[in-house]
Amino acid sequence: MRGCPLRKSKKEIIDTSVIIDLLHACHVGRLGTVGSDGYPMVKPLNFVYAAGKIYFHSAREGEKIDDIRRDSRVCFEADLPIAFVRGSENPCRAEYLYRSVIIKGRAHIIEDREEKIFGLTRLMQKYQPEGGYGEFLEEKLRITGVVRIDIVEMTGKEDLGKEDIREEAMKALAGSSALPVVIG
Repeated sequence: MRGCPLRKSKKEIIDTSVIIDLLHACHVGRLGTVGSDGYPMVKPLNFVYAAGKIYFHSAREGEKIDDIRRDSRVCFEADLPIAFVRGSENPCRAEYLYRSVIIKGRAHIIEDREEKIFGLTRLMQKYQPEGGYGEFLEEKLRITGVVRIDIVEMTGKEDLGKEDIREEAMKALAGSSALPVVIG
């Protein structure tokens, strides 16, 4: 599933598995909707990528749910800061290394109980992988909104630096250090 061509194609993430890994690694995404006044509205939220779709939970009422009911077209963004590169003796050498994904899609408010449980279970598995959270209570299922984004377009982008900086960025990605790291 490819998106629009990037202006700097050398930064495009071609490998879909890298984009999917990025979605699994990111804890916060940003949902863009069309507000009631016609202006874009962006909200940060927890999410999970599962079965080729994005799922998140929400109150059953509120601004983002109203926006989705009015216009299901959404944009979703997630990014992973990898490193800050110091601009030693030259501020123009300072860099920010990252991976990001932008998704265009259609949002659907889930009413089907089984799909709701699927989305909520995947969210719990992502944010509490050790388990121990028990069953979903019926009264909570009734008051919890779950939204699914069907992906229409997905584009990944990265800047991992050049040469020795890139090597350090790749080590940071592969290592167990908290991201972002500082290089230089």
